[in-house]
Amino acid sequence: MGRPEYPKDMREFRRRFSTPEACREYLVQCRWPDGFVCPKCSGRKAWLNSRRYVFECQECGRQTSPTAGTIMHRSHIPIQEWFWAAYLVATHTPGISALQLQRQLGIGGYQNAWHVLHRLRKGMVHDARSRLSGLVEADETFVGGPIKGKKGRGVVASNYKSLVVGAVEVLAYNDTDGKRKERASRLRLALIPDASEESLGSFLERNVDPGSRVRTDGWPGYSETALTDFIHHVRVIGRAQRAHKRLPHIHRAFGNLKTWLNGTHHGVEPKHLQSYLDEYVFRYNRRKTPMAAFQTLLGISAQKKPVTLHELMLPESK
Repeated sequence: MGRPEYPKDMREFRRRFSTPEACREYLVQCRWPDGFVCPKCSGRKAWLNSRRYVFECQECGRQTSPTAGTIMHRSHIPIQEWFWAAYLVATHTPGISALQLQRQLGIGGYQNAWHVLHRLRKGMVHDARSRLSGLVEADETFVGGPIKGKKGRGVVASNYKSLVVGAVEVLAYNDTDGKRKERASRLRLALIPDASEESLGSFLERNVDPGSRVRTDGWPGYSETALTDFIHHVRVIGRAQRAHKRLPHIHRAFGNLKTWLNGTHHGVEPKHLQSYLDEYVFRYNRRKTPMAAFQTLLGISAQKKPVTLHELMLPESK
């Protein structure tokens, strides 16, 4: 069957997904691009009950709807509104807050809109995504308010300040004058408890291919032990004001991240920050193909299990 074409603009989006049935058919193609697979017995033969829009497996008899076992499972939000939410989150460059989503779609209650957004954020991380490779810049930054009397990387997590580590793939190219230039490619971000060699080494191991060249500022946490599987390139920063010149790509990503968190979301609670980092990485890595990101989000979300409000530890509604 193959993965379906994604809508190229809002006009096409409205036309293609004008009915719940059209949304379900598209979701089926995103979830099972090579044909239906029973989630219980892995059987590949089934018939479609068009009245209830469920697939009944010919092997075990299990009935499966397109949304069953996905982030949309047992949601009271209509599937068309899920599609609109996925479209807005994936294609709107500045991102969208729960309050904005509630107003745009008319979702009843801030908590419901917040839940939809966080479910979608869970669907933004592909469990089998490939690691960064080649030349990679790595560094850390603090996100949140200041801590009185403390400064630098020795600061541990507080109620308002979180330590975020990032790595960005750097691609080299020649400009029209034949001069070597660099540009940022894919990004990875994660919350870490401290800037020790254990925390930094673990992050790099999860997110960067062995043998890659890792460019850092020489912080002791990027020790020989932490980078044992990598080729280490050190660019000593000196004064903090020179960090953006020595490691320009990751610092540009950090700057845009903080602008987005403060501008669109007016700050984020530390316990929910990783979900926002996942959203930022998802849209950053698809910044040149935002319309295709909508299809990707639906495809990944269809493979994710539903998340309850209790599991997300929902804060008090605003």
